[in-house]
Amino acid sequence: MAESVRVWLKKIFSLTLILNSFVTLAAVIGLTYGFYMSFQSVPWKPFAPYLISGNIFLLVIVAALINIFPSASIGRKLHTGRFLFHHYVYGAFVLVASSFCVIAFSPISLVNLFLVNTPNISLNTERFFVLTGITLFLDDLPDVSKRIEMTLNKIKTGFYKIRKAMHMLQLVTGATTFYVFLSILLTEIHGWHVGVSNALTMGTMLVTSITSFAFVKRKAWLNITPGATTPSH
Repeated sequence: MAESVRVWLKKIFSLTLILNSFVTLAAVIGLTYGFYMSFQSVPWKPFAPYLISGNIFLLVIVAALINIFPSASIGRKLHTGRFLFHHYVYGAFVLVASSFCVIAFSPISLVNLFLVNTPNISLNTERFFVLTGITLFLDDLPDVSKRIEMTLNKIKTGFYKIRKAMHMLQLVTGATTFYVFLSILLTEIHGWHVGVSNALTMGTMLVTSITSFAFVKRKAWLNITPGATTPSH
């Protein structure tokens, strides 16, 4: 019983880290889109004077992407069993259902849902459920088919060849993400206030940066192994 609880807690922790990476991506993509679109009129200087350039948002996107693989690796080999279906079935259901709700009832399109930085609770809830569906689906992606598993193994082998560069990139982008977090925090403290959206962005960036540092300390990318040449199922 105790072992089963430990396994499930570790799996939930893994899924939470993956979801946080996607939340970071969504938040920063919205900021990046707003930054580059502002050049059509009056250029926006986000979180000035603390953030030197909005171009730095691109490194935060990289940090979130780099964190996904080691986050998934934490729970990938755990045997949690399944209830009726594979986890990716539930992920696909949540993704399709939440996407339908956005298309049918949201005032903005599914694509634009990830291009806005808004305190609107309804829009942020819709975005959360879409990202949750993606998280559940991608976490169990190797179980969808043997061909997909082999493709993922080839990608893993490719990253194995550049594992030292990935290790250093995770350190640099993690530090950059923490710098952006501090820039937003200092902006908030000194009076420029947006509200819930900025608080959410700060929280997810802080978790992303801490996760990056933790994976660097654990040498997550340095300890990666080549993907298997045959499927595991």
